[in-house]
Amino acid sequence: MPKNLNPASLDQSIKKMVDSKNIFSVAMKVENGDGSISWSGAAGGMQVEDRYFIASVTKMYITVIMMKLIEEGKLSLEDKINSHLPVDYSEGLHVLKGVDYSGQLTVRHLISNTSGIPDYFFHKQENGRTSADELLEGKDEAWPLSRTISLIKKLKPNFKPGTKAAYSDSNYQLLGKIIEEVTGKSIQEVMKTYIFEPLQLKNTYVYEDTSDTDPAPFYYGAKKLWLPKYMASIGPEGGIVSTVDEVMVFLKAFFSGVFFPKDKIESMKQWRMILPPPGLFLFGVGLEKLWIPWIFSPIKYPGEILGFWGQTGTFAFYNPKTDLYFCGATNQINGSGHRKATGLIVKTIKSML
Repeated sequence: MPKNLNPASLDQSIKKMVDSKNIFSVAMKVENGDGSISWSGAAGGMQVEDRYFIASVTKMYITVIMMKLIEEGKLSLEDKINSHLPVDYSEGLHVLKGVDYSGQLTVRHLISNTSGIPDYFFHKQENGRTSADELLEGKDEAWPLSRTISLIKKLKPNFKPGTKAAYSDSNYQLLGKIIEEVTGKSIQEVMKTYIFEPLQLKNTYVYEDTSDTDPAPFYYGAKKLWLPKYMASIGPEGGIVSTVDEVMVFLKAFFSGVFFPKDKIESMKQWRMILPPPGLFLFGVGLEKLWIPWIFSPIKYPGEILGFWGQTGTFAFYNPKTDLYFCGATNQINGSGHRKATGLIVKTIKSML
């Protein structure tokens, strides 16, 4: 007899996630491919239907758009980024040990996080601080691409393009600009055209209006953060607002062949390890894989868990072995939400094996 989810166990698990120090709100949805198995729940300051910032899960939506534009012949992964960007954005973008690699940077380098371009968010500046430090202290500022470019041109690149991998939000800000240049439309319009409208998503949008207080707030430890100027400025790297129901619709469409042939997923599995910060996982071409060493679970090994993390403890993952999809939010930046979500995802998968 096929195994099913244990709703009572899942309800109890997410309630246990919420505590007075780290996790203040959580929402989650689990479903299989045909929808015959489905559960959703919330705890703390969230209801299941609440909207939340999906943070870097947004990057999966960028992956879809890039794949669609490639299919339409409007660009390729091997295109040099300076062929799609204004000169003032692409010139002098990557100068390492006196060698200017800017003209060698490709779309593939950006979408696979192998560009070596510093992450404007976490990269230490000359004063020893990062952009993240001020934001996490509650100083709300916009970070448009022009400001990002200005900063990263002053920072030392991580490595020569294509030689290693390092997570960088700067890469996806640049991809967003490339998308706008290629289509002649804003990232908001492109998202609507390629994803939101085809999937009939009514509660999903790119955050623009700083007076919009609908999305659930996120936290850094016990500190509640509300950063509307920042969130409104980072559309392509993390600015989408959605719900667990609608992220699930997108996630299933991503892996089931709605946007591109399912066999394209295999070509995205060009894995490189990403080390802290912000976490320990594998990154491919616009796709992440959770790092689950076999020795941690030799009897019921979960297999691949593919998808994306968000910095605020958001997640969207698919496990082919059980045909289960997981999405949700813990709204916590300090890593505790990521750990608890990983634990529950793996526990749920193993219960189905």
